[in-house]
Amino acid sequence: MNTDHLYGQDTPRKLKTLTAEEKRVIIDKGTERPFTGKYDDFFEDGVYTCKQCGAPLYRSGDKFASHCGWPSFDDEIPGAVKHVPDADGQRTEIICNHCGAHLGHVFSGEGYTAKNVRHCVNSISLQFLPADSLQQKAYFAGGCFWGVEYYMQQAEGVLSTTVGYMGGTKAKPTYEEVCAGNTGYLETVQVVFDPRKTSYEKLAKLFFEIHDPTQTDGQGPDIGQQYVSAVFYANEQQKEVADKLIGILKKKGFNVATSLRPAATFWKAENYHQDYYKHHQKLPYCHTRVKRF
Repeated sequence: MNTDHLYGQDTPRKLKTLTAEEKRVIIDKGTERPFTGKYDDFFEDGVYTCKQCGAPLYRSGDKFASHCGWPSFDDEIPGAVKHVPDADGQRTEIICNHCGAHLGHVFSGEGYTAKNVRHCVNSISLQFLPADSLQQKAYFAGGCFWGVEYYMQQAEGVLSTTVGYMGGTKAKPTYEEVCAGNTGYLETVQVVFDPRKTSYEKLAKLFFEIHDPTQTDGQGPDIGQQYVSAVFYANEQQKEVADKLIGILKKKGFNVATSLRPAATFWKAENYHQDYYKHHQKLPYCHTRVKRF
């Protein structure tokens, strides 16, 4: 099971090598026999991910007992599942929006729950991750890391934040070295979040609304390469989300200067930079939230 997307590792997520039975269902769109799947009568707290690529698909809170023989959910993680017409011309197939793996079918109007929707999913298409193993990381650079951290700390689902440096090559850079403007490092905020309570897309939207993504030489009065706007993506799914949001902003007329870069080693900044505004009880001087989505 690949969990790069959950732990914020820097390598793109790879597709799992499937067994013959997994391939029959996930690739060839077969169906496992009812009441035989491991997640049919299973209700532990956690997240269900795609067996093939590891992308989060469903939260345990949306799973219910339908007694139909397959795992049933009345909702999906936003943007995780794609609905397509089934080859039979009658049903609606559901597939992983990231890798296209066959999951099952979705039905409505059955009255099982208040949402009146049932995602009927093959257990073999899923991989369950228990709640205590769930953490994802995101990395945003948008000017002075004090201000970016301030807003990220207030976002629902954020477990912790750390300010530091990313994008350069020198090991253990100091604040003074980064401020010199020739190390390649950007002031960056590492955000650890719970995917059951928020999503990477929500945090990325927040990022684009709390700084000016069109400024090319820094952020506000802070000028220098260490203050430029960038998203350091931890996996290909994060890259796709950030790229989509940039496309939306460009269509709205914003000349976005934010660069997309693969996440590299994150170096924690000096302790006096951590939780700066919380300790000093001040408000950011160059960050404010502006609605853009």
